[in-house]
Amino acid sequence: MSSVPINHPGRAIEWNLPSKRRVGMSALITGESAIFTIFVVAYVFYMGKSLTGPTPQQVLEVPILGTICLLSSSLTIMQAEKAIERDRMTSFTLWLAATISLAAVFLTSTALEWKKLIYQDGLTISTNLFGTTFYSLVGLHATHVVVGLFLLTTTFVFSLFGWVDSRQSERFGVIALYWHFVDAVWIVVFTVVYLIGR
Repeated sequence: MSSVPINHPGRAIEWNLPSKRRVGMSALITGESAIFTIFVVAYVFYMGKSLTGPTPQQVLEVPILGTICLLSSSLTIMQAEKAIERDRMTSFTLWLAATISLAAVFLTSTALEWKKLIYQDGLTISTNLFGTTFYSLVGLHATHVVVGLFLLTTTFVFSLFGWVDSRQSERFGVIALYWHFVDAVWIVVFTVVYLIGR
């Protein structure tokens, strides 16, 4: 964080500028939120308008394990943030490994769900409106999870080699901010697709 001196009659004032990294990530999250909003609105708009099956009620199962793992990963990454800020690197690496493991379980459960939907239930992106909007929305979120998982895994590898310490805590905080966004979006997707849409 840098500061800019401001000339004020009679006294000197310093204005602390926000972190460029956090501003950049916040701008990215704002743009991505708009994209997700469009996909969610499309899903809601076309809900129940498929002329052929299968329907959500027939094929969707609530992904409880995957959801618990993904939402829990927000807690583990918060612990990793605290650890790196305090320069407790062993603890940081362990919490980061836990976050990566939880994210991997979520992606695995998504892959297994898609395998069932495609090969057992015959639901593809071109089957009907439900298939198109489902794979578009859930696939968009899964893509963001993959990107986040790549960032987390890269950081994890760097930490194993001792290339990460408290001096990089702000940079890791930006990655954590992105991860919290991914988790928050899943709450919306889960609610719309698996609770309201079923």
